[in-house]
Amino acid sequence: MTTTPVRQATPTESGEGRVAYKWIAVSNTTLGILMVSINQSILLIALPDIFRGIKLNPLTPSNTSYFLWTFMGFMIVTAVLVVSLGRVGDMYGRVKMYNLGFAVFTVFSILLSVTWMTGPAGALWIVIMRVFQGVGGAFLFANSQAIITDAFPEDERGKAMGINGVALVGGSFIGLILGGVLAPVEWRLVFLVSVPFGLFGTVWAYLKLRDTGARIQSRIDWLGNATFAVGLISVLTGIVYSLLPYGGHSMGWTNPWVLAAIFGGLAVLVLFGWIERRVPDPMFRLDLFSIRPFTAGAVSGLLAGLGRGGLQFMLIIWLQGIWLPQHGYSFSQTPLWAGIYMLPLSAGFLVVGPLSGILSDRWGARALASVGLGVSMVTFLLLNLLPMNFTYLPFALLLVLFAIGMGLFFTPNAASVMNSLPPNQRGAGAGMLNTFQNSAQVLSMGIFFTIVTLGLAASLPGHLYRGLTAAGVDPISAHRVASEPPIGSLFSAFLGFNPIQQLLGPTGLAHLSASQQTYVTGRSFFPKLIEQAFANGLHMAFYFAAAATFVAMLASLLRGRRYVHSAAAVATEHGSLLDELAAGAASSAQAGGLDELGADSPAGAGG
Repeated sequence: MTTTPVRQATPTESGEGRVAYKWIAVSNTTLGILMVSINQSILLIALPDIFRGIKLNPLTPSNTSYFLWTFMGFMIVTAVLVVSLGRVGDMYGRVKMYNLGFAVFTVFSILLSVTWMTGPAGALWIVIMRVFQGVGGAFLFANSQAIITDAFPEDERGKAMGINGVALVGGSFIGLILGGVLAPVEWRLVFLVSVPFGLFGTVWAYLKLRDTGARIQSRIDWLGNATFAVGLISVLTGIVYSLLPYGGHSMGWTNPWVLAAIFGGLAVLVLFGWIERRVPDPMFRLDLFSIRPFTAGAVSGLLAGLGRGGLQFMLIIWLQGIWLPQHGYSFSQTPLWAGIYMLPLSAGFLVVGPLSGILSDRWGARALASVGLGVSMVTFLLLNLLPMNFTYLPFALLLVLFAIGMGLFFTPNAASVMNSLPPNQRGAGAGMLNTFQNSAQVLSMGIFFTIVTLGLAASLPGHLYRGLTAAGVDPISAHRVASEPPIGSLFSAFLGFNPIQQLLGPTGLAHLSASQQTYVTGRSFFPKLIEQAFANGLHMAFYFAAAATFVAMLASLLRGRRYVHSAAAVATEHGSLLDELAAGAASSAQAGGLDELGADSPAGAGG
């Protein structure tokens, strides 16, 4: 493979111009990432209003898949495409691909905001437009970090990644507030709010951004792209449908189609790995895994994402479906206040994220990232100590603690990975890192929902039956409601909705007095019924997250000393961390030998 020189853009031809351009690059990419992250999280809060707007009942079993795909389809598409689009950016220009992403994202934001259909047709339109919007998001994710790395010197990349990371995490919480404010006014505004940013960002990127990195001269790996897409889509789709009831079971893990999708997808991904070792210009640069900081950063990012990906969902269910209704908030108010009460999570990261990036430029990533993961792991364990009807101050302090931990990890880890990459592989490497992180988020949501649903299935029917009969509901109606799949109750809590009136129906309510009807359909009855059952599953989910984060911390510790890829780095870089992870923990004597490899060896150095 040959590297084609690229003329350095005009802004980099003088010291003053270089300084100005690097801030243009980080500002524009930060706007792009902020827009995408706001769009992802805004749906968490706005989904009840969106479904009401298109006149679709999300609790009808046949409509549950629309609920899942409206939110998770975007993430699946970005997970699948970021590697391919990062590779294309390396070949044809990262700025061109990034700019195209801004335009695509904006066009489909407009199409989402003009949804005119209702019912299943309207839901299907939203799902399809969200998928194509995800294509634009993938262009942005795949190339933004590479553009920043090209624009900034190696001793300032952590700071730049910190600013970009603030947009990624901060935007997710800005979206919660915007969703709570805009959706009750007009649900289409949750999509339209992205359009002004998209139009401005597209024009700004076209006029000001320049390709300053090295390009590679190669061919597109069509076979690799196809097998990777088929395999990953199959696995992630299987996980989505595993959340739906099947054959009398609370979940779909016994569904033959789900099992075929997951195991068939894994088989195709194995075939993909075999193909990538044999094609001349592979999409997935497996040789990058010989670079210790890249492998450590990718593995720890994957495991950290697996631990935290479903956290936001669970916290919103906890607040919106259980805690807020019991503290005097009506269901129409809970979406907005759930976002407000989660602000400490955003505030903590906004402070720590940029600071940790600056510190990583000076000291490297290993200590900061590993300590951050340790703090996050402790937070998961401490969350288990909170009662379901908690006092807010301890909850807020734990959110801040978790944000500090993730802030210490996220920015140094990203800077470490990008510093370790050869200049002509930064798009592909950033795409691989984002694929791990985005796939982990979908997997994490599937795992969290599975664990919590299993916890609900074990005890919720009994709680529902006893609570309903104690409130005056006849045993036959109470048994029918208690026999409903628990995933419906989980979605009800997530949407901030009391389903008792719908589940009982006119027949079940007819036997109750007016005061009893008011009680069972009020804001606090359903949250109290599911509180303990939800707690059982939530505790298991937090223990899983703590375990995944602990393993991520171990992987982060193995990244070695600070390392920045330079032109002097040889092509025969060796010492894959994957080999070390497979072989087990290295002995102390071997660890000492690795430290002697020096700062220019990717096998023994970290970022």
